[in-house]
Amino acid sequence: MTAGVSSSGERAAPDDVRGGGGAVVRQAALAQGSIGFAITGLGACLVLLAQDLQVRPEQLAWLPTTFGAGLLAVAPIGPSLLRRGSRPALVGGALLIAAGAILLATATTVPVAAAGALLLGVGGAAFVLVTPAMLAGPSAAGRLTTVIGLSSAASVVAPLAIGGWDTTGIGTGRLALLLVVPPLAMLIADACRRPVPLPPAAGTSPASAVSWPVARRWAVVVLAVSVEFCFTIWGVARLTGAGASTGAAALLGTAFPFGMACGRLAGPWLLSRLPVVVTGALVTGVSTLAVVVAGSPALVAAGLAGAGLGVATLYPVTLARLVATPGLSRAHAASVGAFASGTAIVAAPAALARLADVADLRLAYLVTLPLLAAMLLLHRRD
Repeated sequence: MTAGVSSSGERAAPDDVRGGGGAVVRQAALAQGSIGFAITGLGACLVLLAQDLQVRPEQLAWLPTTFGAGLLAVAPIGPSLLRRGSRPALVGGALLIAAGAILLATATTVPVAAAGALLLGVGGAAFVLVTPAMLAGPSAAGRLTTVIGLSSAASVVAPLAIGGWDTTGIGTGRLALLLVVPPLAMLIADACRRPVPLPPAAGTSPASAVSWPVARRWAVVVLAVSVEFCFTIWGVARLTGAGASTGAAALLGTAFPFGMACGRLAGPWLLSRLPVVVTGALVTGVSTLAVVVAGSPALVAAGLAGAGLGVATLYPVTLARLVATPGLSRAHAASVGAFASGTAIVAAPAALARLADVADLRLAYLVTLPLLAAMLLLHRRD
């Protein structure tokens, strides 16, 4: 791709800035792979941490919301943070995620684990913010789907590594979170050696960016991420409820990120052949029912795999649609997208946990069905 004018009205940057060059793709892939491993690992660690501290997993439901809180905190400063290019967000995010992973892996008390989750959340927020700004453009949906697909592929390793380590009996399986540190170190070195500038901001101001198209597309992203994180955070807990041991549940928990990885890596091919949002929502809805009615860990895992396949393209496609809103600058669009993700991550898994307090966790999963229906309704009006 050569320089030109994007669908958002901004002048496109050269390939090495906009996503065709090796540096930007490599750095975006390392960032997304690291966050995929760390955030998915947080779901498996939640079950192990509850076991180590002898509390119910639902009592630690607020820990994953620290990632969403980090997104909500970072989103307002997004345009200022991105003004100096991608390096501050990449380096700062990598340092924070590494520190958070170390604390979560070694925590023996809830306050230490909470501090680790908060650091991981703020660092991950920086990555979520900078990635769409780095890859924005006319083919953003395909590029975001591919890079986030690499994140999903890396996330398959997290529950596998954590569950595998836990079954050895050598310390807690949470120590496997430390595997995220080496790629983060590589990212820091690469971002310092090959900083990627971002094109100058153009488009609307934050005040004038508030419009019905932006609000509608923001809500669609919120709903898509809400569904995804219900499965990401509570999939392992659902497997333990079906009778799997914590180690086996962490291993079987790879089913959901594996399904997402397959769907996202196939995303660019699917985008030109299917209405991926409608198709993905239908597949996710049917798979949700399978997760709810399944009576064995193997059948629950099959339902989780189907849900991962269905939900795979929802976030990257809806995010790309938001970023491409006419008149909305890349930096402001990235901030709005981060705010949407943060809103969903704070609200949805916690709401599912609250429902599980008054009903069974598997019945609480039915909350994803009205979320999918609302997402489809808003998407079809776009």
